[in-house]
This record gives sequence, C-alpha cells and structure tokens, in this order.
Amino acid sequence: MTGQEIAALSAAAAAAGAINAIAGGGTLITFPVLLFFGTAPVTANATSTFALVFGTVGSLYGYRRHIAEVKPWLVRFLPVCLVGGLLGAVVLTRTSNEAFARLVPFLILFATVLFLAQGAFKRLAVFEAGHTHTRATLCGALIFQLGVSIYGGFFGAGIGILMLASLGFLGLTHIHQMNSLKTVLGSAINLVAALWFIWSGLVNWPRAILMTFAAMAGYYLGSHFAQRIPQQYVRRLITAIGLTISAVLFYQQFH
Repeated sequence: MTGQEIAALSAAAAAAGAINAIAGGGTLITFPVLLFFGTAPVTANATSTFALVFGTVGSLYGYRRHIAEVKPWLVRFLPVCLVGGLLGAVVLTRTSNEAFARLVPFLILFATVLFLAQGAFKRLAVFEAGHTHTRATLCGALIFQLGVSIYGGFFGAGIGILMLASLGFLGLTHIHQMNSLKTVLGSAINLVAALWFIWSGLVNWPRAILMTFAAMAGYYLGSHFAQRIPQQYVRRLITAIGLTISAVLFYQQFH
C-alpha cells in the first residue's frame, strides 16, 4: 500500500467507526474507498465487513443492561439471524466480481435510501408499537428478519433501520430495548458473515488490519462525542455521499 492509500483507508475506517457510533451507515464510506483503490468488489465488501465488525460487537457493551430484558426475543431471532447472515455471506462468495460490480450501484442506492428514510421507518415503528403481537405477526417478523439477515450477510448497510421497523410491528416500545436487540442481532449477522469471509479467504488482511484499528479509534471518538454532534448533520453528509457515489457508479456502468 502507498502512503496515500494508507492515509485514505485509515481516514475512511475512522470516519465509518465514528459514523456507526453516532448514526449508522459507515459501510457507505469504507466500501467505496476500498473500490477506489482497486480492491475487487467482493473482496472490498468482505474486508469492509471485517474491519467494522469489532466495533459493532464492541458497541454491545453500551447496551449490556438491557440485554437480559430482551432475552426472550433473542432466543427467537438469533438463530434466524445466524442462518440468514451465513446464507448471505455464502451467496456473496458464490457471486463473481463482475456480477457483484453490476449490483453495487443498486446496493449503495438502496442502502442510502434506507438511511434517508430511517426517520419514517422509526415513526412507523412507533405508530405500530404497543400492538399485541400474534403468532401470525411473529412468523411474519421472523421471515422478514431472515430476509434482512441474508441481505446483511451479502452487503449489510441499512439492516439496523429495517430491524427497528420490524420490532415496532411486534409491539416493542422501549427504545433502549429495541436498540439493544437490534445491536445484538446486527452484530451476530456481521460476525457470522465476517467469519465466513475469513474462511473463504476473501479478506485483504493488510487493509483489513489497518482499517480495524482505525475503525476502533473512530468508534471510541464517535461514542465519546456523540452527544455533541447534531445527528441530522451527520445523516445529511452520509446521504449526500451515498447518493453521489451511487450516481457516479451508475454513470460508469451504463455510460
């Protein structure tokens, strides 16, 4: 790696860690930067997932008090997340770089739209919250979660937003419990995907190790200063970056 690449990857990973700690959506930073420096699309996705997973798992510490409260839901959802995350990761490893490259603009646009619409998702979740869940709604939520988990193992950006909406449909109302459940399930999806990527030899280790340490620093700084930074500004920046990147990639692909 050149000095320019080391600096850019470190900055991107640190920014992604801080963004994940404040608002989520860090993958929209690390993945395109890896692509810019010539990393193959599938390898870039795997390396980005690995680099950010330790900070994601580490964020569980902040919700440790609420994990016991959501244990019954974890028992229901965790197996689905593990299976779905593994399936998504396996599908990625069976996808050629050429095919995945064609999907990348759509994936980034989808993740950006999800990120942009997360306020609406949260309001919808609050509107539905308080309803008593039935066997049918639980089965529907499990099927939906399986789909989210497969998508998460395959690409991953935006899964937390989707999960918050589904948890609201089940009647959960306590935001800290919802966030803790979302964090545990999202961490499980990312962790099982990262382990599969390691097993499959897809992780670019020099870049992954560099970005992991930078991301951990970013998570720490983001957690420390989260209350001082207006989240709406961070969200607008991420949305602008995501839309710009997807527009450039669409132009390059179809021009």
